[in-house]
Amino acid sequence: MTNAFLELWYLWLLVLVVFVYGLYKPKIKGIIGEKTISAFLTRLDPTKYKVINDLMLRVDGKTSQIDHVVVSNYGIFVIETKNYRGWIYGDEYGESWTQVIYKRKKNSLIR
Repeated sequence: MTNAFLELWYLWLLVLVVFVYGLYKPKIKGIIGEKTISAFLTRLDPTKYKVINDLMLRVDGKTSQIDHVVVSNYGIFVIETKNYRGWIYGDEYGESWTQVIYKRKKNSLIR
């Protein structure tokens, strides 16, 4: 019995990896999405664009994290990376944006 268990160690390792991946899949997908966009933004001309990744802001005691900010003579661009299907509704004058993922809605305060 012990010998058979040791011979199939790689199957147990595979089961463990699949379990851990399933547990952390959303976080893994988010990190991959943010790193991908960050890699694309490094291709911008550094003399014309300043790129800030993973910016944390504190306003009125609340914190907000912004994935990417690009500052240039052409404007300030705020990029929120999402690596899943859904919609984000809002406009530049609204106080909040609505995030719809499948049938779940979440309002996010913007300032």
